[in-house]
Amino acid sequence: MPRNRHCCVRCALPLPITDELRTARICGSCLKRPPPYNRVIAPWIYGEYFGHLIHQWKFQRQRRMTALLSSLWRQEINLPRPVDVLVPVPLHWRRQWRRGFNQSELLARQLLATCPELKSCKLEHRLVKRSQSTSPQSGMSARQRASNLRGAFTVREPCDNLRVAIVDDVLTTGATVAAMADVLAFAGASYIEVWCLARTPAPGH
Repeated sequence: MPRNRHCCVRCALPLPITDELRTARICGSCLKRPPPYNRVIAPWIYGEYFGHLIHQWKFQRQRRMTALLSSLWRQEINLPRPVDVLVPVPLHWRRQWRRGFNQSELLARQLLATCPELKSCKLEHRLVKRSQSTSPQSGMSARQRASNLRGAFTVREPCDNLRVAIVDDVLTTGATVAAMADVLAFAGASYIEVWCLARTPAPGH
């Protein structure tokens, strides 16, 4: 499984390695339109093998894989700067009822349970509510995903000066976490990171 070690420092998009420039870089999309979050931590590139793990975990209800996936995340990173709360990406209640669990919440709970450095953090799995049942986003373009998620999230209480880590499984276009980051920032969050297991490469790569 390829590691995502050469990527945009803002959105974690995998970038080509060049001899001229091996230092931290920002991709063209983030330069043109900076996302509403400060950075993404995604230590793996989403491909065939990682995709198989995610599929078994989410759609075959292999909840026991949460510990494995959490360890894969932790072994590839230096633990991020301290945050106050972990906020898993919420599912609409109908989708969570059908699946039986929220995989992002499982991952967030496992990280808190196994990372001593996060002992001062809290899990806020009810802070953000998915107020609309959106269409499945597989196969949608970035613009379609953004439109699909417009107005999908609401924040239940003020987030004044909170440092937040949004936890998700895979980052594709970033539309979901951007929509969450927008409402969290509007509610007063001062710093927002995105922690996910893997990042999809740009189309054609």
